[in-house]
Amino acid sequence: MEGRCVVETLTEFGFSSESCSLRVGADVFLSTGSDEVYVFSDQNRELKAIILFPGPVRDLVVNEDKQTLYVACCSGVYCIGLSSLPSRVQSSRPSSIVPHMKISGEHLVIREEGVLALLLVNSVLLNLRLTKTSWLLTRYKIAEESILGSYERLGSFNAPVVSDSGHHITDERSERRPVLFCVHSAAAPSSSSLPSGHVCLEPVLFKVLFGIDAALAKSPVIFCGLLDGRLCFAAQRLPGSQLRVLHSLEQPVVFVGASAGTRTDPAECLVALGEQGKVVLVTSKQAGPEGGGIVAAFTEVCVPGPVVCACLDKRCLYYSTGSDLLVLDLSQASTGGSEAAMGQAGSQKSASAPQNVISLNVCRVIALTKHAWNTDGRVQLLGLSCRGQLQRISLPVGLQDGGSSQPPSSHVGRSIRDVLSAIGDVYERSSVLKASIKSRNQTLKHLNQVLNISFLLNTEADGRTLAPVQDKPIRCHATTSWSTLLQKDSLNLKCVLDNGSSYVLERGWTLNITAFPMCDSPEGESCSKHYSFPFHNLHPGEKLEISVPLATAGDLSVPCSVSCSLTFSFSGLLGEEAVTELPQGGLVSLPLNTLMVDWLHVLRVLSPADAKRNATSQPYDVTVADTIRAFLKSRCGVERDAGNEQHSATIKVSSQLLRDMLKPSEGGPEESEAVSPNVCISLLDWLLCEGHGGVKMQGDKMALTSPVVHARAPNGHTIKLTAKEVNLAQDRAVEREEPLVIVEVQIESSSLADVCGMHHAVLRRVQNLLQKAPDKPSSTIQMQSLCVREALQRAEKLLRQLQQSRISCTFGEGVSMGKVTSCLLNVYEELRGNENSLLII
Repeated sequence: MEGRCVVETLTEFGFSSESCSLRVGADVFLSTGSDEVYVFSDQNRELKAIILFPGPVRDLVVNEDKQTLYVACCSGVYCIGLSSLPSRVQSSRPSSIVPHMKISGEHLVIREEGVLALLLVNSVLLNLRLTKTSWLLTRYKIAEESILGSYERLGSFNAPVVSDSGHHITDERSERRPVLFCVHSAAAPSSSSLPSGHVCLEPVLFKVLFGIDAALAKSPVIFCGLLDGRLCFAAQRLPGSQLRVLHSLEQPVVFVGASAGTRTDPAECLVALGEQGKVVLVTSKQAGPEGGGIVAAFTEVCVPGPVVCACLDKRCLYYSTGSDLLVLDLSQASTGGSEAAMGQAGSQKSASAPQNVISLNVCRVIALTKHAWNTDGRVQLLGLSCRGQLQRISLPVGLQDGGSSQPPSSHVGRSIRDVLSAIGDVYERSSVLKASIKSRNQTLKHLNQVLNISFLLNTEADGRTLAPVQDKPIRCHATTSWSTLLQKDSLNLKCVLDNGSSYVLERGWTLNITAFPMCDSPEGESCSKHYSFPFHNLHPGEKLEISVPLATAGDLSVPCSVSCSLTFSFSGLLGEEAVTELPQGGLVSLPLNTLMVDWLHVLRVLSPADAKRNATSQPYDVTVADTIRAFLKSRCGVERDAGNEQHSATIKVSSQLLRDMLKPSEGGPEESEAVSPNVCISLLDWLLCEGHGGVKMQGDKMALTSPVVHARAPNGHTIKLTAKEVNLAQDRAVEREEPLVIVEVQIESSSLADVCGMHHAVLRRVQNLLQKAPDKPSSTIQMQSLCVREALQRAEKLLRQLQQSRISCTFGEGVSMGKVTSCLLNVYEELRGNENSLLII
């Protein structure tokens, strides 16, 4: 064997497939299993045209005499004249654009669904299809071009389906198809050249295999290699002929052929190749001295599989496993079996793979056909790779001799070039493979990070419930701040995503923030606002800061909850096509935690000087103030100045509870006059500066020196917070041996909305404080929690009514100012009636 295989790429079609078929005539016709057929000119080395069919193409055959192409499609068999194909010269498009031809129903000549294979024998077109009960081989007489649409049916052969062996053929995604083959006798008068799919056997072997009647009638014999492994045949010209089984490979048949295929050199061996590598060689031999005569001998050998495609050239069988291209010398395989393995009917089996299988070091070939001989005596094959490359494979000289010849010295230089070329091809393939492996490893690593983060955020703490929000290593916290733009004040929320885990949040992650106000619009529409922030590469310990606008001062609706979550999109990793098959469009949503923004978060604390200056310019609603003054006059008999109208609410908390939980500064005198201010100041400081609900007020922490705090609300009104210690005398409500010392927090403002909002915010903070109180009798803790929860629910209800009334008035929903005023008075009366009924100890 001289030299090595030379692989030359003729063209690249730009598709990727696992199963294709090649037909070679004046041009090369390629079917990929889709609805396209490519026409390639081997002479000009260019893609001539692309033919588009109504459905997936299963098989095709070329009639060189009449220059027609028959294609088996979903609805039947189509006939296309090769002279009608568009060319680059005829097309008005630029020469670099391949002409396309779309096939319509007028080219449909045989209406039969499910045709799997085609064969052309003289003027007869045969098609093979699978029904529910049998394999059906139908013959049609080819019509003249003038009556192209009427093909006469001549008859059919059938073979029953056994053991449900064809169940996988009914699947539209199946890529394997049966094999159709025509065998002639060497004694039959015909031309010396045979079309593709036809071979000629010596008369003796032809008569032994197919009978004396087929030999005398000189009838072509149709061979079928079925997917259940059966090799069936039928003589075309014999009346009453049926499909008969010659042999069974017990595995899908991939290829059927003969070891020689011309009239001058009839074949002496019939070859069948199975998908798993079983090779059956059918020859004629002299029966023993007892039996006499000539019988058929079946020799079975096994070659490395699985087999994707194959072709024959004289005594060599070339086949591809997808990963390598191999060659088997049939002359050695037919005599390599053990004579002791001979059985009945002249069968001979080889227990192991033959030793004369040679690797040609060509990979990824999925379609193969014999092409030509070149001037150097090399056999040339035409192959198609799984990446859509049409390749001319020139085999080494002397391969048909088993590779025993030695290369002459004149070919040493060429052999070195071939070796270097092969090394370059292997290096290129290995580089592409390494890049693909590296890319997949990176994708798997990224997916592993996503799975770990998903498990971390959704893991169960005790096997019953999800992990608490505060225990999640990845969570959000925020700060509120006011900004002024174009003389408009707006409240901003700076949200901070803290990655406290040991994983990296890489590309594909998005932080989602949704703000939900307490009340919706009168039309029933949600007033929520949603923000999304894609990010990548947030390493452990790092933080991501983003700022979102909540509302302007006039449109602010508090309290509101801010829901934080993480979403991951697989489209960047797996591609858009793969994501469409995933649930929820390839999006994974992981909730983090929910923040709460209330009235205390939106206050702007004033210095003593600012508070004094702001008191002289306090805005108020004259109409509402006058109505409230009239209400108070009728109830209390006291008339007040409208400008000084004040509303208030009070919350009472045990001083000892505050000392235990807030831990005021120590080191001062023990007397009440010195210690009391520390408790009160610590309470106000805790209310204003701690991160309640995961949210803080932005800005430098103001050092409180007085238990009185003045602040400005979003609507411009001034709010006064006062904390003082009071000795509560013993009464029936509190049964104690000694007087109870409490801290009374009083909220005062001329705006009823501000008082309600502040009352709700302080109650919510006190409820959280009570939940963290030190050990007490369980009945006491439950009673106190229940009381605070009921008070908080009442405050939320009152605040919701107040906001709903304001929104209805703003949107002009037919609500009169009198009704709004009445609602405000009812809210205030209920608040005043319940504020003294709650004592938190």
